[in-house]
Amino acid sequence: MSNKKAFISVYNKDGIVNFAKQLQKQFGYQIISTGGTYRELKENGLEVTEISELTGFTELLHGKVKSLHPKIHAGILASRTSQDEIKELQDNEIDLIDMVVVNLYPFEEASRDENLPIEKLYEYIDIGGVTLLRGAAKNFFSVTPVYSSDMYGQILDELYENDGNTTYELRKELAVKTFKYTSSYDSIIYQQFAKRLIDEDIEEFDEEITPEMLCLKLKKVQDLRYGENPHQKAALYKQPSSIDFEVLHGKELSYNNIVDLSSALDIVSEFVDVPAACIIKHNNPCGAALGKTITEAYLKAHGSDPISAFGGIIGLNQPVTKEIAEHAVQIFFEVIIAPDFTEEALEILKTKKNLRLVRLPVSLTEYKKVQQYTIKDLPFGTLIQDADNAELSKDSFKVATSVKPTQKQIEDMIFAWKVVKHVGSNAIVVVKDLKTIGIGMGQTSRIASMEIALRQACDEAKDAVIASDGFFPAVDNIHAAAHSRIAAIIQPGGSIKDADVIAESENYNIPMILTGIRHFKH
Repeated sequence: MSNKKAFISVYNKDGIVNFAKQLQKQFGYQIISTGGTYRELKENGLEVTEISELTGFTELLHGKVKSLHPKIHAGILASRTSQDEIKELQDNEIDLIDMVVVNLYPFEEASRDENLPIEKLYEYIDIGGVTLLRGAAKNFFSVTPVYSSDMYGQILDELYENDGNTTYELRKELAVKTFKYTSSYDSIIYQQFAKRLIDEDIEEFDEEITPEMLCLKLKKVQDLRYGENPHQKAALYKQPSSIDFEVLHGKELSYNNIVDLSSALDIVSEFVDVPAACIIKHNNPCGAALGKTITEAYLKAHGSDPISAFGGIIGLNQPVTKEIAEHAVQIFFEVIIAPDFTEEALEILKTKKNLRLVRLPVSLTEYKKVQQYTIKDLPFGTLIQDADNAELSKDSFKVATSVKPTQKQIEDMIFAWKVVKHVGSNAIVVVKDLKTIGIGMGQTSRIASMEIALRQACDEAKDAVIASDGFFPAVDNIHAAAHSRIAAIIQPGGSIKDADVIAESENYNIPMILTGIRHFKH
């Protein structure tokens, strides 16, 4: 049999010439290559065998078929401990291949261009490369799979330390990574083809939210210091559709920070055409408001519950102003996230060493489109559902009482309804003048949440409105609202007690809107 052989065919040619030179000159590898990689190596002075010399076939179908040949795959897959297989290779004049260096066509990068026709996108699906890598990984007892230029240094170090050989431990590690790499590659192809082909050809595609098999492409972008608590490990992963955020200042974001800043954006992104602000604490809003300016919206949101705002996260749907910065810098906040910051605001806020300043580089409209489903991983299995993107407008709700709400009450109720959607169940939100003045959540009875929200609103509850994320199971909630002189109520309806609840609201002359939409957030 001949000396060690490496099959090299890479789309991304970064570092490949130096890697191949060291394989050949330092460790005596014979190199087999194809197409552009072959030309690149030859032009840089390496001795390379073109694949067609080995197989006796020229590349077919404009290069689509070049490595799919027994003389290549038998050399990769043969067991070095099977005398029968070794003899079979010898009888057929096939050499063993000891290393496969292949990276794949950039399908993921190409798929980001939504305007790229499917006929062009499918050209980026690598067939031979995936097969070569899987073959090498399968036979990791003897063959070294190398799918990334990031591995070249590690491979060379191993070769120098082990007389030109890779260790079993390294090959085993690379095999596992290779199968993950090819699996991830296939997953992206599946997602794109399901989206583009089925969406184009079938009007109803709702069932794909719950497909028979679910494949996720998750890539780790950073390790976090810890999870929700210091004893929990955590990391941030992204899917191809995930959006980035830009940290302009402050210490590293924590697991809880990232959860909370997303919750902040979820609320302010409900309001595209009007300045909106919220302050999140423990993944729930402690204040939210609309204003004529973003500064007014922020000051109203902070005034909703200034005690709870301490240590919270500010979310804004417009750039941070100098006035916001001057107020916020006097208080302990963990994070401020906004579409942008004025130069004056940045200068002021950067005086707080640990305050994280985060800019969202995409529009809030684009942000809202990203999350199409939510996932919960449980011991019993993994739950998946549509994201709660149900919208409500004043044209789609039903006034259930004979007494009708005023225009101002309707505006407050719609605002309250959009906020309660993002509050942990059982949720009650009290709103007055487009500002939350009381929020109750997470209680095991709705009346308990109601009492918390009304107690927080105190005397301001007079002429305010209430939103409830779920129906009222009893009239006690209406009694409590009336006692605090609430002016109007918006709730889903759907209880067997609806008639009693509506009648009680009538008795107190409180207009009630039924939405027909529930917003539980567990």
